[in-house]
Amino acid sequence: MASGVDLGSSSESQDPYERLGISADAGFEEVQMARETSLKAAGDDPMARARIETAYDAVLMGRLRERQSGTISSAAVTASRLEDQSASKPSTSPVNTSALLTRIRNLSLPSPKLNSAGFLPSLSLVEGQGLLVRLIAGGIGLLLLLAAPTAVDLVLALSTIGLFISQVKRGRRPLGALGWSLALVALGLVLGAVIGAVFATQAGLPLNPILLEALPAYLIVLAGILLLV
Repeated sequence: MASGVDLGSSSESQDPYERLGISADAGFEEVQMARETSLKAAGDDPMARARIETAYDAVLMGRLRERQSGTISSAAVTASRLEDQSASKPSTSPVNTSALLTRIRNLSLPSPKLNSAGFLPSLSLVEGQGLLVRLIAGGIGLLLLLAAPTAVDLVLALSTIGLFISQVKRGRRPLGALGWSLALVALGLVLGAVIGAVFATQAGLPLNPILLEALPAYLIVLAGILLLV
């Protein structure tokens, strides 16, 4: 290879191999090692590091021109092949697709199951202080319902809210508790309407028709507060 390559970073002309401290037949690994060693020796001097990088680039470009012209030596050919292999080597290992497909086929997913126990309610009487609180609140609501039939809507609304809170405190999810609260109120109102229709033709009925329709709904809701889980 011709010497005296113009490095462009100093006034003197110096062979890039001499600047890197290697021979013209040095292999690719030797060129890389010489570059790293020279850069470490140059430290933080920007001019020295620039001259080393220029010499390294000159070595690579000179070998590329020699390979294209067919005058490259056997050692340089080996170095060039190593350069090509290093440039074309993938950064990550190839994915073993057969192993991946086997793992996917062997992957077992849990089959969905409908847990009826979590949807259907169970009956269990409240114990302890909770039972006493519910009985007192239920008695007050019943007295208010009998004493002031015009407050039917308020009493039913409060009792429905109480049923919802009771179910949530006993472990039922809010959405399920809301559904069963509305279902029990609707059942009670339907039952009250049927009872009211049956006794509507009877004269001298001591109960207000509105109270007669609301009372079954209240009692059903109160039973749900005491028993529904």
